[in-house]
Amino acid sequence: MFPEHNPKDVTRILFQDFPTWMIVSFYIVGFLAIGVFLYGVWTHIRKYRRGVRSGAWSPFWPRLSQMVTTVLSHRTIKRRARAAGISHSWLFFGFALLFIGTSTITLDQDILGPFGIHFWYGWFYLAFGTVMDLAGVALIGGLLYMMYRRKWLALPRLDYTRPDRSPGDPDYDRSGYRREDWAFLWTLITIAFTGYLLEASRVVWLQGDPSVWDYRWFAPVGTATAYLMKALGLGPDGAAELRMSLWWFHGMLALLFISLVPYTKVKHIFTAMGSLMARDPEAKRRMPTADVEGERIGFSLLTDFTDKYMVNVDACTKCGRCHEACPANAAGYPLSPRDLVLSLRELANDTLSHASMPEGPITISGDGVNMIRPETVWSCRTCAACVEICPVGIEHLPMIVQMRRALLEAGEFDPMLQSTLKSLQKSGNSLGESKRKRPRWTKDLDFEVKDARTEPVDVLWYVGDYASFDPRSQKVTIAFARILHAAGIDFGILYEDEQTAGNDVRRVGEEGLFQSLAEANIELMNSCDFKSIVTTDPHTYNTIKNEYPEFGGTYQIEHASAMLERLIREGTVPTPVSLKYRVTYHDPCHLGRINDGTEPPRQVLERLGVNLVELRRSRDNSFCCGAGGGRIWLADPPEMKKPAELRAAEAAEIAGLDVLVVNCPKCLNMMEDGVKGTGNEGRFKVMELIELVQEAMGLAHNTPSLGEDADATEPVATA
Repeated sequence: MFPEHNPKDVTRILFQDFPTWMIVSFYIVGFLAIGVFLYGVWTHIRKYRRGVRSGAWSPFWPRLSQMVTTVLSHRTIKRRARAAGISHSWLFFGFALLFIGTSTITLDQDILGPFGIHFWYGWFYLAFGTVMDLAGVALIGGLLYMMYRRKWLALPRLDYTRPDRSPGDPDYDRSGYRREDWAFLWTLITIAFTGYLLEASRVVWLQGDPSVWDYRWFAPVGTATAYLMKALGLGPDGAAELRMSLWWFHGMLALLFISLVPYTKVKHIFTAMGSLMARDPEAKRRMPTADVEGERIGFSLLTDFTDKYMVNVDACTKCGRCHEACPANAAGYPLSPRDLVLSLRELANDTLSHASMPEGPITISGDGVNMIRPETVWSCRTCAACVEICPVGIEHLPMIVQMRRALLEAGEFDPMLQSTLKSLQKSGNSLGESKRKRPRWTKDLDFEVKDARTEPVDVLWYVGDYASFDPRSQKVTIAFARILHAAGIDFGILYEDEQTAGNDVRRVGEEGLFQSLAEANIELMNSCDFKSIVTTDPHTYNTIKNEYPEFGGTYQIEHASAMLERLIREGTVPTPVSLKYRVTYHDPCHLGRINDGTEPPRQVLERLGVNLVELRRSRDNSFCCGAGGGRIWLADPPEMKKPAELRAAEAAEIAGLDVLVVNCPKCLNMMEDGVKGTGNEGRFKVMELIELVQEAMGLAHNTPSLGEDADATEPVATA
């Protein structure tokens, strides 16, 4: 390979033809850049240390391994944005290889070189040049697509207009972020292009040196550029001058880029990795426990936030995926998960990044600059769409719930919520009904439902508030009872001793009441004799499954849809009738996205013979009906679009739709209102999955309490 050359001569002399003063000047600037970089890193560490220590990075090695896998696979970035994910992977791996390449040169020249140890020559040097050339192509390709995406695709989620501020507010304008994005893209692409030009000018300059010219094609892009320069009339002397100018421009720009990493968007390279490493896989399902006996509860001050959440807000890349997924934002409410995170970031940078902290507490809620307004926090549906889609592991939902706790303690909440919480405290349900009315629906059955408090049962049915008291949901409850009875399931309920499981109580921020309910419910269930629990309510399902174990209540629990799928598959529930409906299915947030329960309902529908057409947003990308997080207890302002109306309009896009199938009492309530509100009441109807199973089993005609509604759902069916 090197017949006429010593392999050690096949290399690049880094400071070739540089006078000493230039070399010294470069190192002075380089050390200054590193100093500015390290100071910026320290300011962030100091900021994080001013939060509450969380221990979120333990156990260290398993979390590190999971983070590395996520980063290298780019799986979170590719989700629902494959083109962006692929182009980002080009950018990422191109940048990473070029960074490793630069570090390799530093190792050879500045660390090992003074000891006479060198390895950057011969085969290694040639392979290095090829890899760096290809890495540059990947980097430029990724950057060009990102530019195209921002400028020509003009995606709405990349518009930083704030829904939580008015144009006259001092913190309304976020055009600085847009300028920062473009500065980041142009700086990196300029560094990459000037790198190729520098390489090409060196090839032209040293074309008479065989140790350079004979191996030129090991750097194919730089060599092709060199031929272009020669074709344009550039000779060795001109190339030498151009090379010197480019060397300084390229080098100074690269050092400037490095020095500004902690102060700009570029820091997400590190903060995103920290955020992913600290991510709690249960953040969608389980809210943080609080000491209800403590002096304060929740997050009212910036210093109440843990170091993990402070890393979270710094990790945000402003990609807008949470902004786009948020049902409150889509309906016109003053909430964007992205803007909430950015406000916290800006507030932390303004107050915690300096050597000395401001005097007095740093309040996060209010009308001041970069403060979070209460109406923003109360707009949240706690559907976890933001947590689910965030590519860098930001946990918006637990932060919002913590802020709600503080607002609740301070009395900054809707009076309607106060009346609901009082009702819950008094009667154990959110509808203000007497406890004695809870089992009243059982009187419409022609068989007795066992009392699980006094006799053993195989299955304890935790019915839930809406399924017990709401007249429309009661029909579904009766239908499920008939199905269980027909299947020979030994089941019982808790009658008037059942209380709300507390999912929405916890998510509105009333942690004390939630813990009281959880402890009472667990004590009651532990006094009963049963093997497993079933519920038709995804909110109840989530809390008993994911939050009760923390309080000593660990149970085997199924959602009704999973139980029905199993019973049908096992042949316990016969379905002799094939329904010929054209249906679509709405995934409840707490069942589908939050608990991965997307397939059993679809498998049931497949067994029923219906023609299932998926909604545009389904499964973990389902669009919330708007009921969660206690919002079902609060009135929507008349000027706002309800999330359920947006969802109903999405269903109306399906031609020939007969039934919008839901699988949650709250979704049933909201979606029926949504269908009416969009004028689609006569086009298709809303039915619970359980009602379709009942119909296929031939039980609907034997249910007098369904009245006219039962007749209205007469199937087009074949035996």
